[in-house]
Amino acid sequence: MIYVLLSVICSVLVSVLLKLARRFNVDVGQAIAWNYLVAGAFTALILQPSMETLHQPGAPWLALVGLGILLPTIFLALAASVRHAGIVRSDASQRLSLLISLLAAFLLFGEPLTGIKFAGIVLGLLALLCMIWRQDPATETAGKSSWLYPLLVFGGFGTIDILLKRVAQAGIPIGASLQMMFALALPVAFAIQLWRRLRGQMRFSMRSAWAGLLLGLLNFGNILFYLRGHQALPRHPALVFASMNIGVVALGAIVGLLVFRERLSRLNLAGVALALLAIAVLTRG
Repeated sequence: MIYVLLSVICSVLVSVLLKLARRFNVDVGQAIAWNYLVAGAFTALILQPSMETLHQPGAPWLALVGLGILLPTIFLALAASVRHAGIVRSDASQRLSLLISLLAAFLLFGEPLTGIKFAGIVLGLLALLCMIWRQDPATETAGKSSWLYPLLVFGGFGTIDILLKRVAQAGIPIGASLQMMFALALPVAFAIQLWRRLRGQMRFSMRSAWAGLLLGLLNFGNILFYLRGHQALPRHPALVFASMNIGVVALGAIVGLLVFRERLSRLNLAGVALALLAIAVLTRG
């Protein structure tokens, strides 16, 4: 379980880095772009994937291109969510995105819907509603951002899960798919930054590049340790899955509340608790 714990820590530290970016004058968009260069390099060096399967007929290029576009854009949405809604709600929204991939499993991939899975879906939707609900809804942009970005994170990561399922169904090894996703995401991420630069919205800086190096290390560490966790416990995938998702929500809540003093209503806190329960129920189902 040490690998799962390390994966959880890396995942939450990504949110912490995004939260601290503005305080240390780091441009998040640049950091995210450099992150894909670092993550791709470490994937090639450590996982050493064979790319032969991508040259075979039927390779899921449409799904891979979709992932290459979605990964950097949803990462930007995650950064905005952490800034406007906080670590607690952002991490929980990201983990609850499994509801979308689960619904897709029933509607697109022919998986049967059981009672316990249905209960988990209902709990998850209630959790999401509780976490984004504002008891005094603001009409200002800042007020909307506190629920809009978590919803984008929820929908975006759910869509990414579905595309990953398509890639897995095609028989593409995880190392090769990661290598290609990072390679496709890299030019998309830098194209967004070049567009911002041409509009005079930012200037490239070494500080943001170094932050991207750290972000890439954490991003790759999250993936690597998660894979190692599954390899260490090959007969207990549900345990690894549950520990990872519940661990991220729980540790993210602790860090957000104690370190950053994030303000959550009782309803929001109830949503976090429901998220933990929903993930446990879905894993059991």
